[in-house]
Amino acid sequence: MSSTAVEDTLKALDERVIEFINKYALSGMGIGVVQDGKLIYAKGFGLADAKTNRPITPQTNFRIASISKTFTAIAVMQLWEQGIFKLDDPVNKYLKAYQVLHRDPNAPQVTIRHLLTHTSGIGEMPTTQDLIKSMLFEKHEENKYKDHVPPLAEYYNGVLAPDVYPDKKWAYANNAFATLGQLIEDLSGMPFRDYMVKNIFDPLGMPHSDFTLSDRVKEQLAQGYTLKKGKLEIVDYVEFPGHAAGTAISSVEEMAHYMAALMNGGTNEYGSVIKPETLKKMMTPFYQEHPNLGAMGLGLFLENLDGHKAIWHGGSLSGFNSALWVAPQDKLGVFMSANSNTRAIYHFGKDVLRSLMGLPDYDKRLPVPGIVQTPHLWKDMVGSYSPYKGFNSNARIWMTYGGEIEIYVEDSKLKMRALAGPYKKGLDLYPVDNNDPLSFENVTDGKLTQLAFQRNAEGFIDHLSISSLSYYTFYKIPEKRSMRFGLKALKGAGIALGACLLAKRLFCKKK
Repeated sequence: MSSTAVEDTLKALDERVIEFINKYALSGMGIGVVQDGKLIYAKGFGLADAKTNRPITPQTNFRIASISKTFTAIAVMQLWEQGIFKLDDPVNKYLKAYQVLHRDPNAPQVTIRHLLTHTSGIGEMPTTQDLIKSMLFEKHEENKYKDHVPPLAEYYNGVLAPDVYPDKKWAYANNAFATLGQLIEDLSGMPFRDYMVKNIFDPLGMPHSDFTLSDRVKEQLAQGYTLKKGKLEIVDYVEFPGHAAGTAISSVEEMAHYMAALMNGGTNEYGSVIKPETLKKMMTPFYQEHPNLGAMGLGLFLENLDGHKAIWHGGSLSGFNSALWVAPQDKLGVFMSANSNTRAIYHFGKDVLRSLMGLPDYDKRLPVPGIVQTPHLWKDMVGSYSPYKGFNSNARIWMTYGGEIEIYVEDSKLKMRALAGPYKKGLDLYPVDNNDPLSFENVTDGKLTQLAFQRNAEGFIDHLSISSLSYYTFYKIPEKRSMRFGLKALKGAGIALGACLLAKRLFCKKK
C-alpha cells in the first residue's frame, strides 16, 4: 500500500460511486473509508427517502443485514474468552430454549464452531417444507411476521433439524447464526439485543446502532426500495425471527468505528470489545477447501488479495445491500450500504479496497503471463458435477448454478457452465499456477471466480471447489446421472414424440 494509491483512489471515488449507483439504478448509497483507524472519506449519494427528499449522509442508518453476523460472532467469542464453553462443545449443552437435533439420532452433534463457520449442515430454511413455501409464496413469506415475530423456540417448534451431518460441506445458514443469538441469550441471561448494545455497540462508540427499530436508529433510518418494472418501490420495514443473523442497523460513520476496531485488535478510540489474540483467531481459516481459494474464519469471510489478507462480509435484505471489507494488516477498510438492492456491491467494495492498496483491477488479471495450459489433463476434468446431498442446504447452489455444473472443452478452451444463473452461458477457465495445474480463475464483468479441481486417494479427479465470495464443492457424477443429460433426453423424446404426432397427422390427412 502506498499513500499515493489511497490519494488517487479517493480523488476518483465520487465518480466511481456515482457510476455504480447509476448502473444499478439505486436510490442512494453511503460509503466510508478508514485508514489507520481514522475515517478519511465519508459521503452519502442519492436519497434516503424520496418522499421527503431527505439525502443520504454519513449519519444515515441502513439495515446492514448479514453483516450483523460479524457482531454476533464477536459476542460469542466474548463469552468464549470467559471460559464458559469450548468451540467444539455441542451447542445443545448450553441451549435452553430449543435444541439442534438431526433426524438421525446417531448423527454427530452440532458444535459452536460448526455454527460460526457455516459447516453445521443446517439448511436455508428451518425445514424443506419452509423452503418450498418461501419459493412458491415469496411475497407472503416476506410479510408473515408483520404483526408477530415469534421467539426462536416457537419458530423452530422446539427443534431445529440440520439438513445433513455437520462438517460434510459449507452451506451458508442464517438459522445457524440465529441459534448463536439464542446461545448468547441463554449464556448471558440477557435479551440478545440488550447484550449487543451493552457489550458491542456502546463500547465501540456506536450510540445510533441497534438490532431493533429503537429510538437509537429510527430518526436516521433510510427507506428501503426495490426496483420493479422500471420503478423504485417502497419496501416496508419487516422484522423476522433470529435478530442475530441479520437485523443490525448502522451508519457509515459508526461502522467506521467498527472497522477501526477490526484493524486494531478489537479496540478503537472509544473502547475494546475483544482481545487481540481472540480476534486473530477469528481471522484464521477454519474452513478452506484449497489453499488457492477463499476461506471461512469464525463469522468472517477471509480473502487473499494478491498476498494481502482481507476479511469481509456482505448483507442483503429486501430494500438494502451492504458490504464490509477490511485489510487489518494494511490498516484499511471500506464500508458501503445502499437502500436498494444489488449484490454487485460486494464486488464493488472489494474493488475499492484493492484500489486503496494499489492492486490492479481484476480485468487486467488474466491470462497470467508465463502460465502454460495443460490440455493433456482436461480429459480428467471434463464432466458433470453435483453438490453433496441436501436440498435445503443446497438452496443457494440451486439459485446460483441450477443445482449442477459442467466442465467442457470448446474452441480449444476449458470451460465451466451451469444449468441456470449467471454461469449458464459458460466461463473460460484460465490456469493460474504452474505448480498446481488444477487451479483456475475467471474474471467476468470485473468479478473473480476461482476454481480448484482435487484428486481422491486413488489419484482421480473426483471433485472441484469454487470460490466467488461463497464456497461450494461439487462432486463428479456419471454423465447419465446428470440433469443436463436428462434434459437432453427429455428434449430428444419430445422431438421424437412431436415427429410421430406430425407423421400420424399427415398420414391421416392422406387417407
